[in-house]
Amino acid sequence: MNLAILGFACLATFMVLVMTRRLSAVAALILTPIVFGLIAGAGAGLGDMMLEGVVEVAPTALMLIFALLYFAVMIEAGLFEPLVRKILQVTGDDPVRVVVGSAVLAMIVSLDGDGATSAIVTISAMYPVYRRLGLNPLILAVLLGLSNTLMNWLPWGGPAARAAMALRVDVMDIVGPLLPALGLSLLAVLALAYGLGRMEQRRLARGGQAAPDLADTHPPVEPPLRQSRNLILNLLLTLGLIGGMLSGIAPLPAVVMGGFAIAVTLNFPRLAEQKAALAAHGETILMMVSLIFGAGAFTGILSGTGMIEAMAQSLVVAIPAPLGPYMGPITALISMPLLMFMSNDAFYFGIVPVLGATGAAYGVPPEVIGRAALMGMPLHALSPFIAPIYLVASLIRADVGQLQRFGLPWAILLALVSTAAAMVTGAIFVP
Repeated sequence: MNLAILGFACLATFMVLVMTRRLSAVAALILTPIVFGLIAGAGAGLGDMMLEGVVEVAPTALMLIFALLYFAVMIEAGLFEPLVRKILQVTGDDPVRVVVGSAVLAMIVSLDGDGATSAIVTISAMYPVYRRLGLNPLILAVLLGLSNTLMNWLPWGGPAARAAMALRVDVMDIVGPLLPALGLSLLAVLALAYGLGRMEQRRLARGGQAAPDLADTHPPVEPPLRQSRNLILNLLLTLGLIGGMLSGIAPLPAVVMGGFAIAVTLNFPRLAEQKAALAAHGETILMMVSLIFGAGAFTGILSGTGMIEAMAQSLVVAIPAPLGPYMGPITALISMPLLMFMSNDAFYFGIVPVLGATGAAYGVPPEVIGRAALMGMPLHALSPFIAPIYLVASLIRADVGQLQRFGLPWAILLALVSTAAAMVTGAIFVP
């Protein structure tokens, strides 16, 4: 059977299984390529292909595991608690300050890469203020989603690591050149927050009705209050860790492993304390590790059987030759609708490898494709296929449809701004 047809059938099957929730992403990542690998006649070599793929993603897996563990320690040590209190103190009752402050809080809390944690911390801190002032809580939800998805460009956020694994490149080769564009995109979010805050300020000044409180009987989930410990040392250690990661002073896994070892010993010197502090984060870390190694097996089989190369060749024939060198911007535009209607796993492990191989045929480096594939992440915040949107909607007493209708224009705008910023700064170059 034609390997290109088989490859596209494998991707389609994988995406359908994940999006319809017939199988978990981990199970689909492992079982789907095995079945199609057997159909392709590669039965005897499937095991070696899987292991080769797993070995290739092992450094990224190590980095993500210990980065997640590090930020779990910092959350439990209360690193972000003074920040929350300070933002609430600075914003006061001014609508513009409150809206901008909520965006700043969302950006910083999203450093840990966990969307659910970011939602609970940000909304539990800011929603009571929005309700008291009569501000539209959909603004809080949208700024949270946009900020969180942009911060997920960072190596430990998930999407960047997925892109790196799918394209078999170092994650910092994707993230490093994107940092200027990330800074510009975050500034765009703050500008949006300021504009929305001004709109709300004018609405309230005109005597506009307060935003409706949809369910007084269900208060926001309050995170446990934590007593900050070793605040200055933890802040310095975190800044040092981020600096070490960006400078390339040592391999990324080594930097985060060392940072975690110092952090957990500094904050929870007793073994019983360490176990208790990390227990609440075990599920997130376990799922991430499972996905990483499942993805390694997936790409290992598709690459080893030649399916990716065959699919790429078919796309090379389909794409007009003059457009081939523009695969970076093309990938960015493609990522926007696909990330709205696909899971991260389906997009990054199913579609991105094919886009990467297609770009390579036209001389576009895989790192450029990886960066371009992140541009649609603002729309992913509104995807009906991710759990955080339902958590956020419930916390602000809104319907998911309301949230999507309100947020979609701003998400599209931010995705386009981010793409333009990446092109201007050279992260996604145009020939």
